[in-house]
Amino acid sequence: MSTTWRRLQGWAAGELRSAGVDGAEQEARWMVEEASGHEGDEFREVVDTEPVDRARDRLESMVARRCGGEPLQYVLGRWAFRGLDLMVDRRVLVPRPETESVVDAALGEVDRLLERVDPGDDVVVVDLGTGSGAIALAVAAERVRTRVWATDRSEDAIVVATANLGGLGRAAARVRIAQGSWFEALDADLRGRIGVVVSNPPYVDRSTPLPAEVVDWEPHAALFAPDGGRADLETIIRGAGSWLRDDGALVCELSPEQAPWAHALARGAFGEAGIVRDLAGRERTLVARHPLR
Repeated sequence: MSTTWRRLQGWAAGELRSAGVDGAEQEARWMVEEASGHEGDEFREVVDTEPVDRARDRLESMVARRCGGEPLQYVLGRWAFRGLDLMVDRRVLVPRPETESVVDAALGEVDRLLERVDPGDDVVVVDLGTGSGAIALAVAAERVRTRVWATDRSEDAIVVATANLGGLGRAAARVRIAQGSWFEALDADLRGRIGVVVSNPPYVDRSTPLPAEVVDWEPHAALFAPDGGRADLETIIRGAGSWLRDDGALVCELSPEQAPWAHALARGAFGEAGIVRDLAGRERTLVARHPLR
């Protein structure tokens, strides 16, 4: 029996609602657009046409995966982050709105440093634990006068970040991806020359209850850290100073309950330190400037 994309969208929404998925109608729309290969106005032009078998099979597979609890971003295979269309799958964390506020803080530090350098010079930015490459690629795309390093210890993450770098366009020439644990991935000649170190490291305590959609699907190595979620944050806060310029800055995402501890630790390693709230008003980002030598 023949059908149309419109009918399949209704079917998908019904399946998602039955599975308890919030926002079933919107998710069904995204899935049929992805399966059809058409978005927005283009999709409206084909909504009453009959899909080919391969496209219909793909939609049915996506709906089944989502009903089984897989995150929407992995089902679609891509997700938007600050205007970038990033490939994402189970090898990397899902890019989240909280991290967009971390990028805002990092760009603010880049702008501060650009006012101090000669015209034509740039600012070196290092994104530690880049995952999908979201932070690094956003910085490179939004600030032309930057040279960006993106590092990760995960070989899988490096593969994903490299694929996303391929879609960045001209800004990709200013991005270098390197594998290694935190600062170990960096060239020694960067020591003392980096303008901004930015990171969204693992910071979740393993005892913290998380939604099944997160804990069952996203990479645990990118989520959880020892010592109550503090171990990697401490490594970065204590280690960043020797790599930064005298007027450089560290920008780190953290959980709100870690903010007082991280702020106190940073005050012992930097001349200035503060906590920036995210759009929901939660203490989310550590910003520390002027490393103490």
